[in-house]
Amino acid sequence: MKPGSKSILKFPQSLWKHRQLWWRLTEREVLGRYRGSMLGIGWSLITPLAMLAVYTFVFSQVFQARWGGLEQRGPLEFATNLFAGLIVFNFFSECASRAPSLVISNPNYVKKVVFPLETLGSVAVGSAIFHAITSLVILMIFQLIAFGSIPITLLWLPLVWLPLLVGSLGVTWLLCAAGVFLRDINQFIGVILNMLMFLSPVFYPLSAMPQKFKPFLQLNPLAEIMEQTRRVCLQGTQPELNNLAISIVISFAICELSHRVFLKSERGFADVL
Repeated sequence: MKPGSKSILKFPQSLWKHRQLWWRLTEREVLGRYRGSMLGIGWSLITPLAMLAVYTFVFSQVFQARWGGLEQRGPLEFATNLFAGLIVFNFFSECASRAPSLVISNPNYVKKVVFPLETLGSVAVGSAIFHAITSLVILMIFQLIAFGSIPITLLWLPLVWLPLLVGSLGVTWLLCAAGVFLRDINQFIGVILNMLMFLSPVFYPLSAMPQKFKPFLQLNPLAEIMEQTRRVCLQGTQPELNNLAISIVISFAICELSHRVFLKSERGFADVL
């Protein structure tokens, strides 16, 4: 960008400006979470594996849940479809659940004028990216075992996940700011996330929903991302580009608005804390 030129989007400039700080804080966040444990960072693989095993057993064996006939070929195919949706939900859930307490739990940073507080939100998203990637590796291993190959359409995944990453960052910044002034928001977000998990196509395909409820379910932005993730990772088909383009534009608009709201709210953090 040339000196003196103006950009409509401010948050990419902020992310780029503080990229080194973001990388170091994200690295410290990820390593610090497992520091002192016997298995260390290995828990990032064990946790999603355990969740996958439990959910697959309960929904495919106990409840006899159906997924387009895949249960007839065995629970492994059911597991891959379930896990693909679960990765998307867990990513958003980790960002949203941590966001309200990010600023509150770091009051020393608020008092440091030179510290960019918006970096706290991007660090939370960076940590969630790491866990999503480890879960994706597990998904690809299961995909290889179940189907014998990994589709080349997997290369579409970064673009498919772009609205998820950018949108989650925007939600994180909003909840960061709100969490400083509204302390009850932590409990509220917990309730919303529990509801959202079952209202998203994690344990069932979008096509399984009754037709009259589909328009309401499609208002959930995670639903489209989950379906697109399954298309490129499991089904070997390219994403629906029109829907993807709309999702990207909306996510960038939300993130830009959230970034500006956070920067304006930041002026009152010190008085509250």
